Amino acid sequence: MDDIQVFSQWTPNPNAYKFIVSEFLIDQGKATFNSLGECADIPLVWGLMCMDGITQVHLYENVLTVTQDGTKDWGELSESVENILQQYLPTHNTKVIKEIQSKRPDLSPELQAIDDIIDRTIRPGLQGDGGDVELVELDDHILSIRYEGACGSCPSSLYGTLQAITGILQDEYDSDIEVVVV
Repeated sequence: MDDIQVFSQWTPNPNAYKFIVSEFLIDQGKATFNSLGECADIPLVWGLMCMDGITQVHLYENVLTVTQDGTKDWGELSESVENILQQYLPTHNTKVIKEIQSKRPDLSPELQAIDDIIDRTIRPGLQGDGGDVELVELDDHILSIRYEGACGSCPSSLYGTLQAITGILQDEYDSDIEVVVV
């Protein structure tokens, strides 16, 4: 890994910034870290989470989304993030990432059907903006979801994105479904 290229990009969430890296950060699935305890064995993520003001690190393929508490300047933070990537990526083990959050094998047939719809309609846009959505449970026409990455603290995820998810699922899955964020 001689020349690691890092391209930074704004997300719709002013507290989240996306970094597209020329190397994979995670081999499969995605992983979201919200505390130092979750990443103690992953030096790359540990280094990022130790930065002042960082509240979340989200990995998906070669995309890193870093979320901050809103008190830091992105100019300084993004330079620090790129330095940490340059420092730790050459020895980063893409297979060690906690429990890969590949939820698909554990989904009920109903949640799998919903996840397939979200994969086709919503997820590409969320991932393009440095975020994602996790299906938590379906109980009596109420779908509980959890936003990840840039979507986690984005104001539009609680309004526009949530309405889009609800509308699409009402059209394609169940006209009585309600979607709530947990």
